[in-house]
Amino acid sequence: MKILCTICARSGSKEIKNKALKKILNRPLMAYTIRQAIKAKIFDKIIISTDSKKIQKIGKYYGAESWFLRPKNLATDNVPKLKVIKHAHEEAEKFFSKKFDVCVDLDITSPLRLVADIKNAFKKFQVSECDNLFSVTKANKNPYFNVIELNNKKIQIVKKSKNKIFSRQVAPKVYDMNASIYIFKRDFLLKKNDIINKKTKIFIMPRERSIDIDDRFDLYLVKYLLKNEKKLFRQI
Repeated sequence: MKILCTICARSGSKEIKNKALKKILNRPLMAYTIRQAIKAKIFDKIIISTDSKKIQKIGKYYGAESWFLRPKNLATDNVPKLKVIKHAHEEAEKFFSKKFDVCVDLDITSPLRLVADIKNAFKKFQVSECDNLFSVTKANKNPYFNVIELNNKKIQIVKKSKNKIFSRQVAPKVYDMNASIYIFKRDFLLKKNDIINKKTKIFIMPRERSIDIDDRFDLYLVKYLLKNEKKLFRQI
């Protein structure tokens, strides 16, 4: 089985400028994910998909491979990530002249994952006979209980239930996609346009390793945890 790891890092982040290159403990953010991918020792190739020559150069310095720049039409805010991963997979198959049976995408904005999370997610993917798998964490809020929306100026709970729900503990279990690990069979990745189907599985990660850096507060939390919880994140 040939396994490809894709790491996507575009230059045009809006909330945090040059997010991929932001230094955390004297190391650029993207370096944490590259290092984890290398330490996992399950990938035949680890590649960077980026629209930036600077990101490309730094990615190669930390051990990933990169030879192409992502087209501009795949480097905007409104492009589904599945398209970006698919493009990177196709570029890798052309460049290395081989088919990759599985593609694992690791998001640079989730540096708190452990190497063990990558390996355990892949093990679950192998034994569950699914088409794809992605990582999640238990949701802090529940749409059946304490998540609301405005509908025609009327406030209402997002998800309605036949029975009255008075606490989050008795509400149906819901999860947040934590943007950490995505695993795809080749045919599913190249032929499908939606990340969820009947043969999709999830891999549950704890909240403390599921911070997805979207804004400066997330970045502050990650910096704090990496600095003060070295024992917890010793594998990073």
